[in-house]
Amino acid sequence: MSLIIGLTGSIGTGKSTIAEMFEQLNIPVVDADKIARLVVEPGEAAYDGIVEAFGEGILFDDGRLNRQALGNIVFSDEKQRQRLNEIIHPAIRQEMIEQRDHYVAQGEPVIVLDIPLLYENNLTWLVDQVIVVSTSEDVQLQRILTRDHSSREEALQRIQSQLSITEKVMLADAVIDNNGTIEASFQQLKDILQRWAGEEIFNKLS
Repeated sequence: MSLIIGLTGSIGTGKSTIAEMFEQLNIPVVDADKIARLVVEPGEAAYDGIVEAFGEGILFDDGRLNRQALGNIVFSDEKQRQRLNEIIHPAIRQEMIEQRDHYVAQGEPVIVLDIPLLYENNLTWLVDQVIVVSTSEDVQLQRILTRDHSSREEALQRIQSQLSITEKVMLADAVIDNNGTIEASFQQLKDILQRWAGEEIFNKLS
C-alpha cells in the first residue's frame, strides 16, 4: 500500500527545495507545474482547447503557446481566467492521477504530489496526507523580491492571490518550518516520513 503525500505551500515558502529533498530520498515526485506545461504543448487536447477558446493570437509563429500573451488576457479578466482553468485543470488532474497510479503499480512505498494550489483547487482527495511548507511573511516576501525581481506591490499581490500560509498550516497534517537552514528543513522532513511511513520503510528510503 503506497502512502500518497500532498506537498504544498505558498509562493516564496521554498516548496521546490523540499520537493528536491524527496527526490534525494529516491521518492518519486509528481509535479503539477511541470504537468501544466506539458498539457499545453502542441498536439495535446488542452492546447487545442486553448486555441479554440482564445484564438491564434496567443501563439508564437511556430505554433507554441505564448504564455505572456495568454496571461495578459486571463490575469485581467476573472471570467477568462475561469475559462482557461476549465480547459487545463482537468487535463492536469488526469495526468497527475495517471503518474501517481503508475508509481503505485510499481510498488513505490511513498509518492509525492507537488501541488501549489492543493487547497485552493480542492485536490486533497488525491492524497492521503498533506505537508505544508511554511515561512514567515517577511521571509516569503524577501524570497519573492530576490527571485523574481518584482516590486514589493507585485509580490504582495501574488501572495494575496493564494490562500494564506496561516490558513494552510491550520489545514495541514504536518508542517515544515522553512525559515531556517536547509539542514533543519531536511531533518523535519525525515522526521515526518519516519512517523508516517514507519521505521522499516524510512530506512529503505534513506
